[in-house]
Amino acid sequence: MELRALTWNLFHGRDFPPDPGLLTWRSRLLGTSERNATHLQVNRDLLEAFGAVLSGADWDVALLQECPPRWSEPLAEATGADAHRALTSRNSLAPLRAAAARLNPDLIASNEGGSNLTLARAAVLERRELELTPGPRPERRAMAFTRIRPRAGGPEVSLANLHASAGAARSAEAEREVLLAAERATAWAGGGALVLGGDLNLRPRESDVFEELERRFGLRPPTAPGALDHLLARGLEPLEPPASWAPDRREVTVEGLAIRLSDHAPVQARFAPPAGRPPPPPAPR
Repeated sequence: MELRALTWNLFHGRDFPPDPGLLTWRSRLLGTSERNATHLQVNRDLLEAFGAVLSGADWDVALLQECPPRWSEPLAEATGADAHRALTSRNSLAPLRAAAARLNPDLIASNEGGSNLTLARAAVLERRELELTPGPRPERRAMAFTRIRPRAGGPEVSLANLHASAGAARSAEAEREVLLAAERATAWAGGGALVLGGDLNLRPRESDVFEELERRFGLRPPTAPGALDHLLARGLEPLEPPASWAPDRREVTVEGLAIRLSDHAPVQARFAPPAGRPPPPPAPR
């Protein structure tokens, strides 16, 4: 059994060109597209584009953060997956926020509301949610916990999808959230395999939390010393360690120019049980 995992912060469904000069107030206020010789910046709903990139990628499970809540069902349909959504922050008056985001996603930005969305091309056996930090201020942070059985067969695997607090001033809070998520996820997973991932907002070169995650919970390896997005596993060995996509892999072409989706690159990894033995079965619940 192999498990192909992906994590991606969707930037609330917006594009993020490599040329900062394309991010203009004209585009943000009026919806005017901006362009240079290679890239296009658009202020419009990009659900179809994100769905196309995700549906074309090779994964069994996808852990998404900053996902517009209204996208959960369309993305599941586009990718042939089952979905587990955990709402995060700014989700009051959801129909009004969604309508505003359809008209001008760059202007409303994160105020549309957010969610952590887990997509699984597998049989979903269990869904749970854990509040890591209550909202509304500074932000509600949550973990989506999903237990699956791969469609190709093999043992159950648990998934923990989270987006920790952002910014250098809140790094201690992010560490607390990540450790709480790891503690609860490993308890819920019992003795079974576990993948904990998402936008942890912590860089291994700046935080000792990754050493603690491996020591206490067996969760490893982080993506890279400077990475914020990670896929950590317990009871699984990395056949292909977590690595970020090249920038052009998350681009779509319109009018001969590239639209780069999100300000984060997806991170992808491939895992398998340790050689010679499958992961132990989950503990009784």
